[in-house]
Amino acid sequence: MSDVIDRPILAEEEAAKSRLRIIDCDVHPSIHAHTDLDQFLPKRWQQHLRTYGSHLRTPYIGTTPYPRSSPLIARRDAWPPTGGPPGSDLDFMRKQHLDPLDVEYGILQVLDLFIFSQQNLEFGAAIQRAINDWQLAFWSDRDPRLKASILAGQDDTQFAIAEIERCAKIGRYVQINVCPRANEPLGRRRYWPIYARAQELGLPLGIHVGGYGGHAPTGGGWPSYYVEEHQSNAHTMAAQLTSLVLEGVPERFPDLKIVFIEGGFGWIPSATWRMDRHFDAFRSEVPHLKRRPSEYVKQHFWFTTQPIDEPDEAKHLRSLIEWVGADRLLFSSDYPHWDFDDPRFAFKTPLTEAERRKIFNGNARALYKL
Repeated sequence: MSDVIDRPILAEEEAAKSRLRIIDCDVHPSIHAHTDLDQFLPKRWQQHLRTYGSHLRTPYIGTTPYPRSSPLIARRDAWPPTGGPPGSDLDFMRKQHLDPLDVEYGILQVLDLFIFSQQNLEFGAAIQRAINDWQLAFWSDRDPRLKASILAGQDDTQFAIAEIERCAKIGRYVQINVCPRANEPLGRRRYWPIYARAQELGLPLGIHVGGYGGHAPTGGGWPSYYVEEHQSNAHTMAAQLTSLVLEGVPERFPDLKIVFIEGGFGWIPSATWRMDRHFDAFRSEVPHLKRRPSEYVKQHFWFTTQPIDEPDEAKHLRSLIEWVGADRLLFSSDYPHWDFDDPRFAFKTPLTEAERRKIFNGNARALYKL
């Protein structure tokens, strides 16, 4: 399955006994309509949403930072025949994704600009709470393969902790999600109470690309093109990895497990090499770090695979996987988005059987205690 595939999947391969069941760590459910949240949203906030709408920290009014040629960032074939946006119809998701690709578990990653980018933090907290309840009622309760994540806006730590504790008591969420594009870098101490609670609860901290902190998405300012915006996701992840490591989060919370989602993994070696080099020169500035940055990266962080960087020569991808570590990678498809990675074709370089089992199943099973 994971070897170089230069032919269509044959019909007889569909039932092959050697087929590995997949844990997909990045499946996007969508809200069919915002009114779906009414049963989970207090009357006050329902009225607020209808009267005022969203007040977001983004200049992209009425659209997303993606071109009209990829509406809702989705595959053309992912629009449900029953209507609604891609990812909003469970039966269609089962038929198109979960069943044919033999997905044992799918980790839900809810994406919508109005979840994490609200200027009104109290309204944002109400939306996050509603979304967390909606995930169980509309998805996990109806298909036990789908596992929910606790969405917690980190810009108001008090709200975030309250929501994490409320959901943790329910006991059916496998991860706490925060947003990488917030008001400040994620390593800042203002966010540490969230990390402390995640460590105490034994829940991984998920960081999925997206959201808006109100700042330009690149260190050089606002991009001109959509393709630049998409490229900037890797920059954002590298910046947040740097912040978390150098501010001392893994040193302060040694049992906290952090997952970078939908950022790919091609940028990790160079970002880490640079951190190591600078640490060697400036370690007296950060005496709270007891080890080189690369040691923290290899022991406290996991990375989902999509979008896989695809060098022209497969051996370069092989070298990348070996450096990052097969035990650090979690397969993700990003269904139903336009740059979805099909597990049958995603790795265009040979993997050993042990590596395949780790990446497609074992690592996620252990991390999320499935």
